[in-house]
Amino acid sequence: MQNDKIKCGLTEQTDSQFVDTIEKEAYVWCEKDWNHDQYEHSHERAQLTFVEEGYQYFHIDRKIYLVPQNHVIWIPSKKAHKITSEAKAVNLMVFLFKTVFNKNFYQNVQVFSVPPVLKEMLLYASKWNKSLREDEEQDIFFKAILRSLPNFCKESNYLEIPVPTDERLIPVCNDLNINFKYNLDIENLAEKAKMSVRSLQRIFKNETGITLQKYHQLVRILKSIELIDTQQYTLSQISYLIGYQSLSAFTSSYFAIMKSKPRVLKKQK
Repeated sequence: MQNDKIKCGLTEQTDSQFVDTIEKEAYVWCEKDWNHDQYEHSHERAQLTFVEEGYQYFHIDRKIYLVPQNHVIWIPSKKAHKITSEAKAVNLMVFLFKTVFNKNFYQNVQVFSVPPVLKEMLLYASKWNKSLREDEEQDIFFKAILRSLPNFCKESNYLEIPVPTDERLIPVCNDLNINFKYNLDIENLAEKAKMSVRSLQRIFKNETGITLQKYHQLVRILKSIELIDTQQYTLSQISYLIGYQSLSAFTSSYFAIMKSKPRVLKKQK
């Protein structure tokens, strides 16, 4: 018995297979309180996702990309991806493009903060939410968004957590993800990996492209973004919960990764 579901205008026939019967070159799909099946899937259309509220993790090619509020992620055509999030509310705009321009930018995953001009363009495009009718203004406008993306990405700002292929490093990553609050204990991590400290540092850097210290910092900032999203803590409390000894140390670390200062979101009334 076939049980087809519609997601972002695409017909899902299995848990990873989507069929595209839409003629339009591009369209947008906006939803509040977004719920997504947490399994890997792919589709023919290239995808631009704007996170208007909350945050999402995109698992792509053994990397985990964090896309916080007011950021976008570009996913090329046919690129398998899985999406997870523990945010209490996720509001998204998903743009799907049948064809793209012939530039390297469009062939790779891109994550970057949305400058004001692009944000206004994306929000304006919401007037065509879920519309599959032909519309000349929409076609021109969406093509302008698509063509401009490489320019907006010049100040690339993203959180990318690599996933190592060497099985010996998995317990190390698991430990860092669980015990992020505590100071880095490289000797203990080396024991978990059953190798020397020097070997661990060298192999981890070769596998992931970053040091253990950088990985530890990234995990802490990821956790801070999750805590900020709950709207339950002050920045001082968050800095303590993720292991920083002072608010200034946390703010400095956050800025080094995000290129902006952390701020607590106002509670919705």
